Amino acid sequence: MYRRRRLALLVILLALFMDLLDNTIVNVALPPIQRELGASPSELQWVAAGYALSFALALITGGRLGDIFGRKRVFQVGVASFTLASALCGLAQTPGQLVAARVAQGVGAALMVPQVLSIIQVLFPPGERAKAMAAFGALAGVAVVGGPILGAVLTDGDVAGLGWRSIFLVNLPVGLFVLVAAALVVPESKAEHANRLDLPGVALVTLGLLLLVYPLVQGRELGWPLWTFASLAGSVVVLAGFVAYQRRRVDSPLVVLDLFRHRSFAGGLLVSLLFFGGVMGYFLVFTVYLQSGQGFSVLRAGLAGIPWGAAVPLFAGLSLGLFAPRLGRSALQLGLLLVTASMVWQMALAGPDVSVLSLAPALVVGGAGMGLIVALLFDFTLADVPVRDAGSASGLGTTVQQVGAAVGIAAIGAVFFALPAGPGLSHAFRHTLWLPTAMFVAAFAASFLLPRRAAHRPAE
Repeated sequence: MYRRRRLALLVILLALFMDLLDNTIVNVALPPIQRELGASPSELQWVAAGYALSFALALITGGRLGDIFGRKRVFQVGVASFTLASALCGLAQTPGQLVAARVAQGVGAALMVPQVLSIIQVLFPPGERAKAMAAFGALAGVAVVGGPILGAVLTDGDVAGLGWRSIFLVNLPVGLFVLVAAALVVPESKAEHANRLDLPGVALVTLGLLLLVYPLVQGRELGWPLWTFASLAGSVVVLAGFVAYQRRRVDSPLVVLDLFRHRSFAGGLLVSLLFFGGVMGYFLVFTVYLQSGQGFSVLRAGLAGIPWGAAVPLFAGLSLGLFAPRLGRSALQLGLLLVTASMVWQMALAGPDVSVLSLAPALVVGGAGMGLIVALLFDFTLADVPVRDAGSASGLGTTVQQVGAAVGIAAIGAVFFALPAGPGLSHAFRHTLWLPTAMFVAAFAASFLLPRRAAHRPAE
């Protein structure tokens, strides 16, 4: 039984890895995509943004669908949709076709990803769940840094003469393997009390998130016109209406608002919002700084992130076996202090002649901090959540992470591009890092909402 659980974990994490890579892998391939398909700057932006937008919009709904119709079933539908959309991306002949396929990819990911955390909650008893969550967190950290590296290698290597298309077509054998393996080793589960989908709730939350995420994705490119701020204000009104509607609904709500009575869940969402916003915004400006400011090639800039990426899984493992049993919540807080220290260190290093070697120690410190955080954050956030609500909680948690990333990229990117460039963009990079630093400090303060130890609620 233990071996079967481990195999099931490997299968669902492999699917998750596809999604995490596709969040970042496309960025380094945008220039060759533009040259081959003749994409406009706006179309090029939507190649990246279309995936993130559709993913964020459908996540909460995807999580609840797993509760209602079966997490394994919805996971398989998501994997199949994601794999088919990946093939369409690789075969696209026009920018419009590629954008449409990327939107479809995001919808497939939104069906697939929430089930991963839900299945982990169901598969593993409390005593074993922390190890599974650590594997989840380490994989997330590696994918964030590894996506640009893999994208650069596949694109520059021109595998089988496919060029940029290989970054999408590589998902086909992986997706087909996951589909077959999931049918064999992943057990089915669902929430007995969630018997139908809350369609008005779906409409309200989708509209609210669209009003929030769309201007964040488009705002900087368009110069932040008035409608973007009106949209952001409107999102607050619509999402408030969604919350009021969910409070009145007692039969199969889309979001179980009782989850927020658990201080660990509410605190974990806040930490996740701030941390992922800071780290995703940082990676954006770090890549631009190296390529546009310091003249690094696409591949060299990707390889520069290896010290960070290598430290993530190493310290995720250490957090589980060494730090968490002794320190509990303090291990996660140590991680937040380390990523903060990395930002300050990189501010001191930023200059016109910065090198990969000089950056490496600061990047190792940042990767170590991220490893400690991602290995433990989801465990603390979901530890008190009843298994019956795992899908709703997972979808909401992942949505908060995606919205945090969108906010962080928009805010940190806007500051970076608004500052005077200076020699090699060093001035802009140095001063921009104060914003992710502030977000990590705020996350550290919010982490005191988490319990000292992750206490697990039994299945109900």
